[in-house]
Amino acid sequence: MTRPTFRCRANDDCGGRQLPGSTAGPLRNGELPWDLFDTEAYLADNYAELHDLDRQIIQTLSRYYRTLPVAGLARTLDVGTGPNLYPLMLVSAASRRCEVVELSTSNVDYLTRCLRDGVEPAWEPFWRLCREGNDALPADLHQALARVLVSQGSAFDLPARRYDLVSMFFVAESVTGDRAEFETLCRRFAGAAVPGGHLVAAFMAGMPAYRLAGEVFPALAVDEAALRAALVDVTDELIVSRLPPDPTLPYTHDGVLLLTARARA
Repeated sequence: MTRPTFRCRANDDCGGRQLPGSTAGPLRNGELPWDLFDTEAYLADNYAELHDLDRQIIQTLSRYYRTLPVAGLARTLDVGTGPNLYPLMLVSAASRRCEVVELSTSNVDYLTRCLRDGVEPAWEPFWRLCREGNDALPADLHQALARVLVSQGSAFDLPARRYDLVSMFFVAESVTGDRAEFETLCRRFAGAAVPGGHLVAAFMAGMPAYRLAGEVFPALAVDEAALRAALVDVTDELIVSRLPPDPTLPYTHDGVLLLTARARA
C-alpha cells in the first residue's frame, strides 16, 4: 500500500516554513487520503501518556457533564472521534446511546477493536480522571463504552436535528486548511443537535499545521473570534474558555479553546 503524503501548500503557514513542491491554495479536506491516517503514530504522540492539557480539558468539561441528568440523553454523537476515547468516557453517564462518526478507516478499526477487545492500559489514567470528575460515570470503562456505536462517515454529512448532545474534539481546525470548510464543519456540528441540544467542543488554538509520522497535515490557526464567527448565529448560551499551551505536545499551538453551547431552534 502506498504511504500517504500530506503537504502544506505555498500560502499555508506550515509552522514557519514552506515545503518543496507545494502548490497554491490551502489544502481542503477532500484532497487528503484519510483512510491511510497513521493511527498508531497519532496515539503515540497524543495518548501514550496523560498530558497536562488533556488533564485540564477533562477536569474542566467534567463540570459541564456533571450538570446533565444520569441517562438523561437518549442519543448523543461524537464527531470525528479519531482514536480519542475520553470524549466517550465523559458523556457515558448521561448518554443512553453514544454514536461515533469517523471518516478514517484506520481510526474506525481502532475504535472497533477497543469496543470489542477492551482498551489499552494507557487509557486507564484518562478513565480514572473522568471518574474523579464525575462519580455518576459507570463503574468501569467497559461498561462506559458498552453504549458506543461506531460508524464510518464524514463530519460534513451529519444528519440534522437528531442528537441531544453533540461533541467534537480537535476536528474542525485540523482536517482542513480552508476557512470556509472550517466554518461549514462547525455549523454541521451544531446543526446535528436537536433545538436546545447540548454542544461541547475543543479546538487547538493557533495551530498552523501539525506533523505526524514525518508528514505535515493541514490545519487552520483559529482563535476565539473565529469560533464565535462560525457559531454565533446557530447557537445560544455560547461560552468559550481558553487553556494555556502545553509544551509537551508536539504541535505549535496557543493552547486549547473549550466551547459549550445550546443548539438554536
